[in-house]
Amino acid sequence: MLWGNGVYRMARDKHHPKRGSMGYSPRVRAPSHIPSFKTWPEIEGTPKIQGFAGYKVGMTHAIIKDFREKSTTAEQEIQVPVTVVEVPPMKIAAVRFYERTAYGLSTIGEVWAAKVDKELRDRLPLPKKFDTTAAWKKVEIDRIEEVRVLAYTQPKLVKGIPKKVPDMMEYRIGGGTVQERLDYAKTVLGKEMNMKDIHAEGSMVDIAAITTGKGFQGHVKRWGVKLLSHKNSKHRRMIGTQGPWHPTYVLNTVPQAGQMGYHQRTEYNKRILKIGENGEEITPNGGFINYGVVKNTYVVIHGSIPGPSKRLIRFRDPIRSRHPEVAPEITYISTESKQGA
Repeated sequence: MLWGNGVYRMARDKHHPKRGSMGYSPRVRAPSHIPSFKTWPEIEGTPKIQGFAGYKVGMTHAIIKDFREKSTTAEQEIQVPVTVVEVPPMKIAAVRFYERTAYGLSTIGEVWAAKVDKELRDRLPLPKKFDTTAAWKKVEIDRIEEVRVLAYTQPKLVKGIPKKVPDMMEYRIGGGTVQERLDYAKTVLGKEMNMKDIHAEGSMVDIAAITTGKGFQGHVKRWGVKLLSHKNSKHRRMIGTQGPWHPTYVLNTVPQAGQMGYHQRTEYNKRILKIGENGEEITPNGGFINYGVVKNTYVVIHGSIPGPSKRLIRFRDPIRSRHPEVAPEITYISTESKQGA
């Protein structure tokens, strides 16, 4: 390339990867603190509800026997980070039916429980008396493609959650035929379900949650772009260019300042190490930071999961798991104080 005064300079062909992944764009705030699942796996066997929900407590560490056959530490005791999630019983408020159309699944009807909690009734325009028997008679089984339930949590049972309003969400009933799913839905409508009714120790689950919100952040923290030279005019923590002259608008691939955090993220194939009934056996001295004491059924998950403490966590049957479901031998779970108490 010929530059001024007859000076030749080789064109730069050095390439570096883009700063920050575009796979999660646009990085906007999640529409709700309740994460959603778009897809449900097909399962075999007797019908069951394919998920559950709880509230994130915090993290600690455990010593377990390594269950991975090909690991260099197989059958040896190893220390692993674990996350504790409190999972009080959930209640089934309604059953929803879907039919297959040219545009995908479409709702064709619902059957609500005769009685729901007052905390939920205060937030939803539900009739005071719902004729469940008459609603079941209107169900057209020939049109039904999928059966799902509307379940809600009971945060009033959780000491560490400062609210009483339930979180309602939809779960699919999988397994069996459509008729068997309907029969199963009739048995659970209006009743409580526990974590052990849905998932077992050693099973794999997918976890969805809303990440920790960090508000409005600049280019460098949000995308990880390089700092400009200290000789640059006025700014260092900025991008060097907003793109080419043409097209005459700023592309959405240009790293810009904006919302960081409070995005929905789904993590696949997380293993349930333990499901316990007594929260005192898992609560550290002085309680979990920013949460307190565990009072209800709890779940110990291998590794970390998105979100801060008290965040709503949703579980789902794994959609692409090839891992064997092995219940590990837990030797020790740390209950040492996390705050020097």
